[in-house]
Amino acid sequence: MINKKLFSFVFLKSEASSLRSLQANISKLDVKVVLVCLIVAFSLTCTRYLGDAYYLISILRDLNLTGLAQAADNLLQHHANAQLHQLIYWASVVIFFYFVFPACIILLVFKESLTEYGLQLKNAGQGYPLYLGMLAIMVPLVFYFSGSESFLARYPFYTVASNESLFPNFFLWEIVYFLQFLALEFFFRGFILHGTKHRFGFYAIFVMVIPYCMIHFGKPMPETIAAIIAGVVLGFLSLKSKSIWLGVMIHCSVALTMDLCALYRKGLF
Repeated sequence: MINKKLFSFVFLKSEASSLRSLQANISKLDVKVVLVCLIVAFSLTCTRYLGDAYYLISILRDLNLTGLAQAADNLLQHHANAQLHQLIYWASVVIFFYFVFPACIILLVFKESLTEYGLQLKNAGQGYPLYLGMLAIMVPLVFYFSGSESFLARYPFYTVASNESLFPNFFLWEIVYFLQFLALEFFFRGFILHGTKHRFGFYAIFVMVIPYCMIHFGKPMPETIAAIIAGVVLGFLSLKSKSIWLGVMIHCSVALTMDLCALYRKGLF
């Protein structure tokens, strides 16, 4: 899927740039890499714990903020749309710690442009045949695995009742879900990858894949293994084009396919 000439070009260009940076700053502490790694660890921790609505409510109660705790409890657990509110809350936490927080660090601390971290539109379409190829592989696999109990127990995240219309709650959730994928791609294929490539060169891809794989723990094993492969491929594409938009498209397309297949398997349409 990736020819040798293209691989060699991206590999050598990344390694040469990393070597120049290392030679120029060999006697200095690389504060940027240190900050990126610490922010990644902090953000992953916060999404893991604060993304749980029950954990949020328990914190509010421990702080004696009973009014806020009760309001959160009513909205996230006892409201008629509690499921949707919980999912939107989780996605909002992810969007903040995967996008808003690192973006503020880039702009205010690193004094750099977000386009240097994958948000540029130029060259965003490079590699679209690979995008189509990945879809051609993933769609049949998703349909096949969508019949398994572990898959149907997890997808779609928003559980549609047998007599419930897909509009508006399911469609609203899908929009927020897609925004979460934008944040996810920015965090892994933008902030981590482009924030460490000057130090690790081409190998920044594999540094990024480790935490990316780990956030899939708890999901069906085939999906977690696929995340390793997808992480490497999407990291390569981002390193080559300096754009995350193809990764966003792949993520959203596969996620929508997974949800639609799950709904079909459950006989909801």
